[in-house]
Amino acid sequence: MRKEYDFSKGERGKFYRPGMKLNIPIYLDDEVSVFIEKIASKKGIDRSSVVNELLKGDKKIAEAME
Repeated sequence: MRKEYDFSKGERGKFYRPGMKLNIPIYLDDEVSVFIEKIASKKGIDRSSVVNELLKGDKKIAEAME
């Protein structure tokens, strides 16, 4: 790395987009990934939908316990 960088021609906020939704990647363990893939292939849906269904179910259980 350099000792100094010249930001005199930089533009503040050039890539900032208010209200933009950021999708953060989620990394699953191999065992969990295989399990999710099996469910997805049986149901004929994508893996994201399976994970969302499972998490929504867990969310309902957690809310019921409160």
